[in-house]
Amino acid sequence: MTLQSKVPASFLKTLLVEIKTENGQSYTIQSLDEHGTPMNVDEWLSFLFYQYEASFYGLTAVHTDDTITVTPLEFIELFSAQQRHPFISIEGADKASNERIEAASAASKYWYSEDLWDYVSVEEDQLAFQLPINEQASQLVNTALAQKLVELGLAIGEIPSLLSYFRNGGWPIHSKTVEDEIYVGMRLREPAENEDEWHLETVIRGKKSMNYWAPPVRKRTLKIENALPEKWKNYAIGIQQLQQQMIDLLRDQAYMQDVDSEKFLSSRLKDADVREFLRSDFARLQALGFEIVLPAWLKELKDSRFKVRATANTASNYKSAAGLQEILTFNWKLSLNGQEISMEDFQQMVNDNREFIRAGTEWVRVDAQWMQEIRKLMDKAESENWTVKDLLFQELPEELTIPLDDEEEEEADDPFFQFEMQKSLREYVKKLVDKKGLPQVPISQNLHAELRPYQQEGFEWLSFMHDQQFGACLADDMGLGKTVQLISYLLHIYDKNKEASPSLIICPTSVLGNWQKELARFAPTLKVYMHYGPTRLKDQTFYDHLQREKPQIVLSTYGTITQDVEMLEEIEWSNVTLDEAQNIKNMHTKQSKAIRKLRGKHHIALTGTPVENRLSELWAIFDFIYKGYLGSFSRFQEEYIAPIERDDSEVHKHRLRKKIQPFLLRRTKQDPALMLNLPDKVEQREYCPLTEEQAVLYESFIQETVQKLETLSGFERKGLILKMLNKLKQLCNHPALYLKEPFENAKEMMERSEKLDRIITLAGDIAGNGEQCLIFTQYIGMGQLIQHCLTELYDIDAPFLTGSMPKNQRDYFVESFQKGEFPIFILSLKAGGTGLNLTAANHVLHADRWWNPAVENQATDRAYRIGQTQFVHVHKFMTTGTVEEKIDTLLTEKQSLSEELIQSSQWITELNDDEIKDLLSFNF
Repeated sequence: MTLQSKVPASFLKTLLVEIKTENGQSYTIQSLDEHGTPMNVDEWLSFLFYQYEASFYGLTAVHTDDTITVTPLEFIELFSAQQRHPFISIEGADKASNERIEAASAASKYWYSEDLWDYVSVEEDQLAFQLPINEQASQLVNTALAQKLVELGLAIGEIPSLLSYFRNGGWPIHSKTVEDEIYVGMRLREPAENEDEWHLETVIRGKKSMNYWAPPVRKRTLKIENALPEKWKNYAIGIQQLQQQMIDLLRDQAYMQDVDSEKFLSSRLKDADVREFLRSDFARLQALGFEIVLPAWLKELKDSRFKVRATANTASNYKSAAGLQEILTFNWKLSLNGQEISMEDFQQMVNDNREFIRAGTEWVRVDAQWMQEIRKLMDKAESENWTVKDLLFQELPEELTIPLDDEEEEEADDPFFQFEMQKSLREYVKKLVDKKGLPQVPISQNLHAELRPYQQEGFEWLSFMHDQQFGACLADDMGLGKTVQLISYLLHIYDKNKEASPSLIICPTSVLGNWQKELARFAPTLKVYMHYGPTRLKDQTFYDHLQREKPQIVLSTYGTITQDVEMLEEIEWSNVTLDEAQNIKNMHTKQSKAIRKLRGKHHIALTGTPVENRLSELWAIFDFIYKGYLGSFSRFQEEYIAPIERDDSEVHKHRLRKKIQPFLLRRTKQDPALMLNLPDKVEQREYCPLTEEQAVLYESFIQETVQKLETLSGFERKGLILKMLNKLKQLCNHPALYLKEPFENAKEMMERSEKLDRIITLAGDIAGNGEQCLIFTQYIGMGQLIQHCLTELYDIDAPFLTGSMPKNQRDYFVESFQKGEFPIFILSLKAGGTGLNLTAANHVLHADRWWNPAVENQATDRAYRIGQTQFVHVHKFMTTGTVEEKIDTLLTEKQSLSEELIQSSQWITELNDDEIKDLLSFNF
């Protein structure tokens, strides 16, 4: 289609345009020259935006060098007869472009018509159209209208109340005038001296004047035509019609009940009416084209509030935790503009619900709702007998939960609410929040470990939280010893009360073996029952076992708890501890719901992830350790997640830190004070059980091959042993490697191997912490499987260095890793075990064990070498009860032998028949 103006063809210039759109949400326009080459935007932008004032004639248009992007609203208006250039013809470069121009032209005929709303209705919160134009044009109007309503600040739900207005001259939206000569609007005037009521009135002005006119008092009772000056009497009907439109648009009709529409509006308003007018009607009337005049001081007035100072005291000189139950008394002081106000005057202001108050010669605006809240706070403090414990940890008003410390009080910018505590109480609270100066607790003589200073502090903090019956979240960095701190705490609990009910430790299946080994290593006196597997005890048999054997620790997994929760929730545990507590982050899963049914006298969460940066996990963990403390999840989203994640609000971050600080203990390896107490390198064995599929394949393979050993000669026997051990090691990694199967989706692959699950989860946590790690494996397939899972689950592209990688590519990846350009580097043990400097890593993961410890140590030394500036945590993964664990035990026993004897894998083939049988046996 061509948009033609009524001038001779010799005056026309043709603009050839190509128009594209994605789902009709925006339109990209490109102009082509006679050769079909895109033209620079500067050559044609002014033609398209010739009369378009809305974008300052193209000044604010969104464009590249050769394209312009417009919204559906702009598209309709730019291609309308009202906006087009009088000497420019616009043609589409192809059929689709011409159809879009035709749609815009057809849409614009209704867009600028008062009849548009005769074809529009609202059905189930959606606009419905029955325009007599094609579907593309109708959809264009639909999208543009939705955009226009958003610009005006109007919701779809408001449209039914505006339909009559739009259908009776309110559309199109423009400045409201009578015959383009008289502007009609409203004016709000403040109360006169010694008066409380405001004045809302209709005002008019001439087109060439900025002064507003309203009838004098003596003429307010006259009809509009009689009250007007002689020069404006001909406009009386139009003025009356526009005034009626304004009155109809006011949401709160309470102060409009006695209005005579034939007279000029002159209405009295209370503070509450003014608040409603300013909150909604003011912006709405302005958006629809009416002029609204406010007092100059009101436009710039900022909220002023009463200043409130609350001082909390206890009857005694508060010095110890025993006083947590002591009742607080409050002393309240109030002031306005520096002048003290009596409680009686304050109460009167609250009762009157005043919002605008004249203070001397100035007007101030106070937050009436805030004053009501302060009154409620005072009443509540007096009636509910709040204790020190309530003040510190319960869901109290925010003003009372965050006492200012000395530094913050000095920096506070004249706060509206100040909260103080008596000195002895304040000092104790500081100790509690900072976790310094807590009661010293002796370490159990049954602990087979020496605690570092920060671990001692963590153990004492857990013990204190237990004594005060507060849940606790120990969120130390991985590698700082959360396990030994908890075990120290459990020993202390059972040293104090040997008859205490058992404690329940819940962990992922992948670390169940770790917990079993660590409990046996650090606390052999604690009696442990592992509640896991198909042969686990159920119902009365389980209860009888607890009664008869009296284990102090019941060790189980998240999956097992989910299945057995009806049985386990009947027990009141001394303690319920969640390891890797982020496993309950989704509150709606069956697993999370089951965990919350458990009853423990004390709840502890262990996590090495930075919970303060994962707010949904933080809420879930706190809902377990101290139910209700952070409120409902929807409320937490509104009060913290939205302002922090959307607006990066430092105020809300600070407020949340203050709120969770007493319950959360987090130390990182980057803390200089802790680095002094840490060795340069810590090696840790990560024990993982076989899945049921792996166990069946493992036992079947052993039965098939052990008999062959008895029939082979010495040389053949050695070869078969090495071949068989390698097959078993691949099976320990993943059954798909053993069966030579293609990879499935990552989640399903991880379900088939606890070791893979643990490696991927740990690597993801390390990357999430902003750290870097190396993952070593002997098998190409295992490296590729780890790559596959990291990419699919964490969107981490981890390079895999193998012997076939060219030197220049190998050097590039090493340099990039050292620069921190990617967090995880997978390496073949042989190809990456020597000659590389990868000191950027502070974690080394050995996915599978090598028969020669020297090879593993050389690989570890890629990170732990000269140039290292940070602590290195080495994780050695092995499956429990398999050849991996047994070889690890053999290597430990042979450390006393000469280095030459264990510098190769040959020592394995020299084992006697009994040693081989023991090595190959599988212990469930």
